[in-house]
Amino acid sequence: METSKKRSDCPLSCSLDVFGDKWSLLIIRDLIFYKKSTYNDFLKSEEGIATNILASRLKGLEENGIIEKSAHPDSKAKNLYKLTTKGIDILPIIMEVYIWSEKYLALPADIKATIKEAKKDKDKFLRQITKELKSK
Repeated sequence: METSKKRSDCPLSCSLDVFGDKWSLLIIRDLIFYKKSTYNDFLKSEEGIATNILASRLKGLEENGIIEKSAHPDSKAKNLYKLTTKGIDILPIIMEVYIWSEKYLALPADIKATIKEAKKDKDKFLRQITKELKSK
């Protein structure tokens, strides 16, 4: 997931090179919706990411300016990860994927309810989440 490798000049292709693989999107999801912020937090996600894949994706997201890493205040052995402004700007894309999923896939009732509520005023929802993410 290096920034220098480019398959084409297509904006979609270039964007997918930065954040478009399954694991990177799930890490971004965890940072946005599940308030995860440490390596071990991401390892505990129900999808079961392997440690080598997690390390690779975190490194790639950091190299591409989507996340930033900082020292954990309570442990020298841990790092904290958070989205940068560039990473937070992916939120509307994630939201549209959630809306598409709600339309076409079987989802748990609580997630469906959250999506339906968010759809009532998407801009307000996005502003609220963005504000929360930027205040971290």
